[in-house]
Amino acid sequence: MHIHILGICGTFMGSLAILAKEMGLKVTGCDQAVYPPMSTQLEEQGIGLISGYDLKQLDLGADLYVIGNAISRGNPLLEEILNQGLPYTSGPGLLADKILPGKWVLGVSGTHGKTTTSSMLAWILEYAGMKPGFLIGGVPGNFGYSARLGETPFFVIEADEYDSAFFDKRSKFVHYRPRTFIVNNLEFDHADIFADLAAIQTQFHHVIRTIPTNGRVIYPEGIEAIDQVLEKGCWAEKQSFSQEGNKNGKPAWKQLDTAGSSFEISLGEEKQSVSWTLTGKHNIENGIAAMLAARHVGVTLAHSAEALSCFKGVKRRMERIAKLGAVTIYDDFAHHPTAIKTTLDGLRRQVGAAKIIALIEPRSNTMKMGIHAQTLLKSAEQADQIIWADLSEKNQTEMNWLEQQIQDANGKHALGKTTDTLLEQTISAINGETHIVIMSNGGFSGIHQKLIDAITNNISANKTATYSGGVE
Repeated sequence: MHIHILGICGTFMGSLAILAKEMGLKVTGCDQAVYPPMSTQLEEQGIGLISGYDLKQLDLGADLYVIGNAISRGNPLLEEILNQGLPYTSGPGLLADKILPGKWVLGVSGTHGKTTTSSMLAWILEYAGMKPGFLIGGVPGNFGYSARLGETPFFVIEADEYDSAFFDKRSKFVHYRPRTFIVNNLEFDHADIFADLAAIQTQFHHVIRTIPTNGRVIYPEGIEAIDQVLEKGCWAEKQSFSQEGNKNGKPAWKQLDTAGSSFEISLGEEKQSVSWTLTGKHNIENGIAAMLAARHVGVTLAHSAEALSCFKGVKRRMERIAKLGAVTIYDDFAHHPTAIKTTLDGLRRQVGAAKIIALIEPRSNTMKMGIHAQTLLKSAEQADQIIWADLSEKNQTEMNWLEQQIQDANGKHALGKTTDTLLEQTISAINGETHIVIMSNGGFSGIHQKLIDAITNNISANKTATYSGGVE
């Protein structure tokens, strides 16, 4: 069977292409912009890539066209597929039809932390010798790739609430039919497709309706938005966890140091501690959820604790990409004020009084629309200097609200509308030991390497620069 994927270079669709190829399907695909790292990963798999949506692609004679959710009506190739009545499906539809049947699906959902928690969970199962399959919206350091079929029925998937395709506005995760389901947190996001939080909660209710009675929903206590979803109906076992001490035998955790680089989980009489390279309360909660999900498929807390102690993190999730003298640079996939706040809080606890510069591109549709205008600037207050980027083509009007807020704020905040301006602002703010966090859910116009190069050029000849990794 030959499938042709429209929008193949997206994280989800590219990973799906790898799984389809591993299944033995012939896979080709196209995208508006074919570029590394996904293009490289696909080409290494022998998957043919075409730049653009030329109608000649129909001459390939695919048996099925898989339409990514970034493809809209008006796309010339899509329109011709529809006009000719050719068979098509969505990415989640292909996954549900061809890959997930017969699998014990472990889904990881929530507004934040899906990629990190999915990576933790897949690694725990791998460490336990369970050889799981997985599809993750990032590259886990312990694997080096974002998807594989695996050798057992266990399949970990990052369960995204974004819609499936132009013809299917249900959330992707509704197709997955998980048996184990983590809900890390739940806030309003994706304002381009959801009217309000209630609309997102409806989609969560839909997926929870598919979980069998011998399934399990794992979630933190005390989040009203999650509780409201579960009140709509839940036929599976519910397992909540909290930080407030062990209540009635429920899982509980406590932080063992200031930075959050060690914690303890207790369940009944069992206690296990974890020491790892990650920091922050949010990552502790991600880890707890992953440990409890792994326990549902038979992995002990002790074994999970061992696995997390050697968890290598995820690319673009507070990934240290360079150390240049006294300057350390991190890359982080921030897409929401809560994610910005928890990430910077964790870093502040780790570095103490050292200077933190946050270089942030509010790139998601929700942030651009000003939905989080009341909380966005406040979310970065743990940084000493915050430099906001507006690199959109419509920057003269689209984000005027942000420019006005920065003008009204204290001197910690600045705005840059070109990469050169952003580089100048960032470099001029460096003073002594400095930690620079580059936050964006996109490529940020290649500013990562440009910043590394600029700082390197400013380091005097008698100082050495050591690199911990490259930049995508």
